[in-house]
Amino acid sequence: MQSIINAAFKRPAAIIFMIMIIFGVGLNSWNDIPKQAEPDIDIPISYVSVSYSGISPSDAEKLLVKPLEKQLRSVAGLDKMTSAATEGYASVTLEFLAGEDIDLVLEDVRKAVDDAKSDLPPNADDPKITEISLSLFPILTAAIYGNIAEKSLILAARELKEKLEAVDGILEVEVGGDREEMVEVLIDAGAIESYGLNPASVIGLVAANNQLVTAGSIDTGAGRLALKVPGVIETLEDLMKLPIKIGDGTSIHFEDIATVRRAFVDADNRSRVNGESSLVLDIKKRVGANLIYVAETARRIIDEEVALISGDVKVNYLLDKSKNVRSTLSDLGNNVTAAVLIVMIVVVASLGLRNAALVALAIPGSFLIGIAFLYNMGITLNIVVLFSLILVAGMLVDGVIVTIEYADRRIAQSVNHKTAYREGAVRMAWPIIASTVTTLMVFLPLLFWPGIVGSFMKFLPITVICVLSASLVMALVFIPVLGGMFGKKTMLRSSTHKSAPKSYRWILKRAIRYPMLVIFFVVGFMALAFGGYFSAGLGVTFFPDVEPEQAAIQVLARGDLAADERDNLLRQAEIRVLDLEGVSAKYAKLGSDESAPRDSIGSIRTVFDDWQQREKANILMDEMRNRLQDVTGIKVNIQAEEGGPGGGAPIHIEIFDNNLEKAALTTSMVVSFMDEIGGFVDIKDTRPLPGIEWIIEFDRDEASRHGVSIDSLGNMVKLLTEGVSISDYRPDDIDDELDIKLRFLHDQRNLDNLEELRVPTASGDYVPISVFAKLMPRPKGGDIERKNGKRFYSIDADVKEGILPATQVEALQRVLGKNHNVPLSSSVVFGGESEDIEETQSFLGQAFSLSMCLMILVLMLQFNSVWQTFVTMSAIILSSGGGFLGLWLMGRPFGVVMSGLGIIALAGIVVNNNIVLIDTFNEFRAKGYAAKHAAFHAGLARFRPVLLTAVTTIMGLLPMVFGLTIQFSERTVLSGAPSSQWWTDLSSTIAGGLTFATILTLLATPALLVLGENVHSLIERIKVRIFERKSSRAQLRNTG
Repeated sequence: MQSIINAAFKRPAAIIFMIMIIFGVGLNSWNDIPKQAEPDIDIPISYVSVSYSGISPSDAEKLLVKPLEKQLRSVAGLDKMTSAATEGYASVTLEFLAGEDIDLVLEDVRKAVDDAKSDLPPNADDPKITEISLSLFPILTAAIYGNIAEKSLILAARELKEKLEAVDGILEVEVGGDREEMVEVLIDAGAIESYGLNPASVIGLVAANNQLVTAGSIDTGAGRLALKVPGVIETLEDLMKLPIKIGDGTSIHFEDIATVRRAFVDADNRSRVNGESSLVLDIKKRVGANLIYVAETARRIIDEEVALISGDVKVNYLLDKSKNVRSTLSDLGNNVTAAVLIVMIVVVASLGLRNAALVALAIPGSFLIGIAFLYNMGITLNIVVLFSLILVAGMLVDGVIVTIEYADRRIAQSVNHKTAYREGAVRMAWPIIASTVTTLMVFLPLLFWPGIVGSFMKFLPITVICVLSASLVMALVFIPVLGGMFGKKTMLRSSTHKSAPKSYRWILKRAIRYPMLVIFFVVGFMALAFGGYFSAGLGVTFFPDVEPEQAAIQVLARGDLAADERDNLLRQAEIRVLDLEGVSAKYAKLGSDESAPRDSIGSIRTVFDDWQQREKANILMDEMRNRLQDVTGIKVNIQAEEGGPGGGAPIHIEIFDNNLEKAALTTSMVVSFMDEIGGFVDIKDTRPLPGIEWIIEFDRDEASRHGVSIDSLGNMVKLLTEGVSISDYRPDDIDDELDIKLRFLHDQRNLDNLEELRVPTASGDYVPISVFAKLMPRPKGGDIERKNGKRFYSIDADVKEGILPATQVEALQRVLGKNHNVPLSSSVVFGGESEDIEETQSFLGQAFSLSMCLMILVLMLQFNSVWQTFVTMSAIILSSGGGFLGLWLMGRPFGVVMSGLGIIALAGIVVNNNIVLIDTFNEFRAKGYAAKHAAFHAGLARFRPVLLTAVTTIMGLLPMVFGLTIQFSERTVLSGAPSSQWWTDLSSTIAGGLTFATILTLLATPALLVLGENVHSLIERIKVRIFERKSSRAQLRNTG
């Protein structure tokens, strides 16, 4: 290292040119790096789905789920497999182990699905494989609505979709509320029998007459002629004139007996925004695309196109993540600036203006080198990266401060300033390298943090490692060279010798004189810190609660309700919250997705106003509950938008039992226990809903006598329901292919007509359905869910404000443990936040242990002393006590992710001061000082750099500790901004731990060093006495 430093001092012009290159490359990277709120992370989840129209849940489990599970369970890297069998649909969700290559895994999944296809029913749709990634979640949601015909609005939305998907950076656009089109052939039920039509025959005739036949070609010798027989249906007129039965020399066409028209599939999904019917566009960006650019371009296109639509059409943006990104990046950018300014004020006050200028250069230099690395690694600028810059703003100047402070001392001793800076860089190189490496050793294991949380948080260690590595070069090469050129040339000797106040000198003398007293004081402080915190009962959380921007109201109702009935109930709930102050938009959607409760009939998404202009989200959500609690016929679940990784329910319980009746009983008991305990809100479970389904009991013997098959019966029943698909048709005005469906007239599609239905026989006659079948009601079976091959029901719940989920789970587990009425075959498994906490604690414990081993290795190489390594590591114990004391004083629960990360980060930060102090102690000992004098002089000499390095880190984090955001452009200070809520726990832990660890380090470390020397001297004296006694005894024996 010395040769590198000397070479740099001999080439100052080259060093200055290198600094200019660094700033140029760094600024260019800062401008070009993609910016977004949350980082792009790989979610190791995919799901396989397959549709089969009309299949029941029990049949879907047997015919669809089990064949897929059989093949998929052999996929390498599979962690969990969850399946769902519902009416007309089945899906298998696959969760893979962290670190698996998702591309390779998906290849195995595709192969397994291909192998399973042969075991699936022939009429089932082809299975679809979908990879879950952040690109599946929209970055912009726009609702278009107004006084305009539904078809015109749908066509306008489709045109918008096409134009938006042509934008670079947009992955896809989904249109919510878009209705599928079809060609509807409406026929009178009486006409079917009058004309002797058999749906199966009609299907065959239409299919045979709706195809393009390439008849080959004829080689005439004078040329080659291609032949084709065009028979594809191109217009509705072609379909209407298609012959469907020929008899007695006459043809029957569709236009003779039916009405043919283009129509929409029956709407079960409807959407409204602020009470008006609407369509919703969900815009999704490609991975790595600049979110702000994509959102701005999409908004411009939408605004321009909506203005061109005839009629009173409006657009309302329900979600715009670019606003959140701008706000978050602006807030955190201001916090970075504030941290740098605070650090600079501290440095100016302590080292003077010229030295502060050198330190000021180190901060942006390290930042820009780090940003350049991140940009070339393909990492985006997000909230985790920005907070990492705040965290290291004080840490990266530590090495620079130590180097400059040493140079000041040498300049005060009349050494040439250029020589002083070179000596400072050479002399402090190994302590600075050791302290930086120990910090990096702490963050290094965090790169291997598994799971979604690890994928989210890994950008913190990456950023810290990049920036701190850059700061090492700045501290040992660039800044010393610049200091030798532009730094102070003279300095008063007294300004360095009187850096430690008299009070510290007095206390330090007593600490060195009575080291055991210091140890007792430290033990007392640790007992106070840990005892006070845990006795306060502040509890444990997984991830910080951040003020949300949206909330979803799930409207629940039980029973087999028609679409209009469900929409009426949803509209009643919608009206209650339309005038709620503090909510800018209300998006009501009839129907539910897979993640919704079984009894959900629809949802209302509420978009909150800016957090500064409204009440807190919890207050608004309580107001919603109060307004909706007396709406007849419904219950509601209200859940706020979750920030950060995870995003599931805080409490998730799974009840496993292959006997679904016993599983339902256990689920009912658990829900009742939750009601008794209290504190749980928005409880929802997956038990089947009460309802009736109608079964057509088919007498095969009687049907055979009349020549009736299951297929002919099924086709006739479909005429009453969704219609029989007889062919397809591709019109010129859209890209999609439309189904052609034959069905009865609307007023003939009811239960009464089903009982009077007449079915065609093989001979062409028609027989009443009552001859060979009975229509029987029976309780409706619910959806079936399976996990790793076992059936289960699940319960999700939230907790009231001020109550921790972990506390509620413990209370529920105690009640379940005392109750002996739970069926023995049922097993209850707790997940949600408690599972996340357990997994994260396990990893962080392992990471902490590995970090300690790596740090001990570095310190042993640095000091070659077991005792001095122990003294250095003792700072970690002191810092953890200070961290818990800081959380106690702030009244914060222990956040497993953020507070745990803070404790680990502290371990790397606090040992730096000890390394520098012990290195100076060894220097004085090498000069012949006694242990007490060496410890005293080391404490005085290192007081200012130790205090400065600690204060710069603490002061840089202080705004985040109190949740403050300084907006320099508007000259305002905000308190409680969502961007600062992410990091309060982490900042409080580090600032609190470093504050008390620094105070105790300045006293405890010198005392422990003296104690170690005293113990060593005592052991040596004992050895000498033992040797003398042995020698005297030997002499006596020899003389004897």
